[in-house]
Amino acid sequence: MSPAGAPPRPSLVIVGAGPRATGILERIAANAPDLYGSSRDGAVRGLDIHLVDPYPPGGGRIWRHDQSPLLWMNSQAQDVTMFTDDTVEVTGPVLPGPALHEWSGRDGRDFLGRREQSAYMRWVYEKAVAALPEGVVVHHHARRALRVTGGRDTLQSVVLEGAATPLTADLVILAQGHLDAELDEEQTELAAYAERNGLVHLPPDFTADSDLSRLAPGAPVLVRGFGLAFVDLMVLLTEGRGGRYEGDTYLPSGREPVLYVGSRRGVPYHSKIGYDWTGERPPLPRHLGPAQIDALLALPGGPDFRRDVWPLVEKELGFAHYHRLFTAHPERTRIAWTDFDEKYEACEPGSPALDALVASAVPDPADRIDLTALDHPLAGVRHTSYEALQDGLRGHIADDLARRHDPAHSTDLAVFLGLLSVYGQLVRLGDVGTWWHGFFSYLASGPPGPRLRQLLALSRAGVVRFLGADVQVRAEDGVFRAHSPTLPGQVTEARALVEARLPQPTLARTRDPLLRALHAEGAASTAAGLLAVDPADGRILDGGGTPHPRRFALGPHTDARGAGAFTRPRTNSPTFRQNDATARAVLDFLRTA
Repeated sequence: MSPAGAPPRPSLVIVGAGPRATGILERIAANAPDLYGSSRDGAVRGLDIHLVDPYPPGGGRIWRHDQSPLLWMNSQAQDVTMFTDDTVEVTGPVLPGPALHEWSGRDGRDFLGRREQSAYMRWVYEKAVAALPEGVVVHHHARRALRVTGGRDTLQSVVLEGAATPLTADLVILAQGHLDAELDEEQTELAAYAERNGLVHLPPDFTADSDLSRLAPGAPVLVRGFGLAFVDLMVLLTEGRGGRYEGDTYLPSGREPVLYVGSRRGVPYHSKIGYDWTGERPPLPRHLGPAQIDALLALPGGPDFRRDVWPLVEKELGFAHYHRLFTAHPERTRIAWTDFDEKYEACEPGSPALDALVASAVPDPADRIDLTALDHPLAGVRHTSYEALQDGLRGHIADDLARRHDPAHSTDLAVFLGLLSVYGQLVRLGDVGTWWHGFFSYLASGPPGPRLRQLLALSRAGVVRFLGADVQVRAEDGVFRAHSPTLPGQVTEARALVEARLPQPTLARTRDPLLRALHAEGAASTAAGLLAVDPADGRILDGGGTPHPRRFALGPHTDARGAGAFTRPRTNSPTFRQNDATARAVLDFLRTA
């Protein structure tokens, strides 16, 4: 803060203190020596950076230390870093640092606990603060930000919950991370129905924050959602209640509820791959790179995902798959890779010519990629008994575990690399809708293999029971009822319903009061309800598409959400690129203000 009588010091408010805010702070520290060093007269430039978050800096809410030690990271330790490397295309300096496994001294293939990740994030935060130049001071305000006011050419004022006076700043960055949401119409009706009938309804939420004590031991619980939120739920309601594993057998404590789980696909996300890459990598991007994104952005009215984008995604993932098949498993193909690649290049995405080429060159249909079948694993599957359904799902999970740990199916790892490449390219398109993110997570961001082995043990113990695909839930006759076409005629009743998925971070329904206020004041939003920002540097757009010169936003509540998880080393992460661009824009503004 400025001493009495001195001119006011430049100031920046960052709302949020979790991984995104920490990454921005690291980039400010990296760029400040060049962009915000001493003034022309040699005086030290002062700057106050105010972090506003009720939770501790570094991990923030989601990665705070204060959560169950049973919860794991969903990425291997070697796949998590907060530091740039020479693959990252940033204007600012590249400052390498340790990935999670290097920092922790653990094996790179380990899935560490979230408390260990929290400690890593705190260390990164403290390292970034220590690297700031003389005169730059960070202040943490353990409060919520309620509103930001101020014109385009005036200082901004950030109102804090419980504070007598607001923070005044030259610039504001909104980096709140994942957000809670008000209930949508369906969830509101289900909550009211549960209240009237004395039932339990847990809406979409971060599982670690849900009140699971309401789920009674031995009671049936309907669960909608089979992704990562379900995995956390499964852990907290089994081991978290005193159960334990002996090898492949689960020994219940007697305090567990009985979880009846289903979803649109009816199966859990694919297991993390359990082997390392060897040999030649597919040269990505190939069919969906910067040139194709430029063309999509130039389309009048913007691209339609299904019509314009998805065919390119499909061809890119197919290229990654077949490049690996032909180069690593040529005995399962009929022609040389160079011949196939030339013909594949000439085929239109999704065309009969492409299908014919693949059929002629890859004799076994099991070696061909079919993204539609991958997205609908139980399409057309019908069981005639409850036990047949359980056996069928256990077989599906066991087969997935075996495949994802067998290098003979290394085409799966190639497709994973293709998905990462595609994700990095699609960031430039902004909001591409929720379906793509769900598809990406299903194939590329599933649980560690040990979690699926635990799921199999829980199924054999009767603690988890499968409902099937396209699950429908009805609220009637004082209970919740679920049914699935996978087992026609079977109806499961329960007095508790858990929505095992994260809230959608739309501006209209977020519980974040600051973002709700911006929405009411006319900030631009995308078709999916995300905050629209300038892709160049993250400045918030108004309803007319004009960037606000003093307000920035990055993260999952915006169409500059970056990567869907922590950054993998050596992947030219869009998150790093966004953080660097925003940090440089902030420092440029403050230096010349």
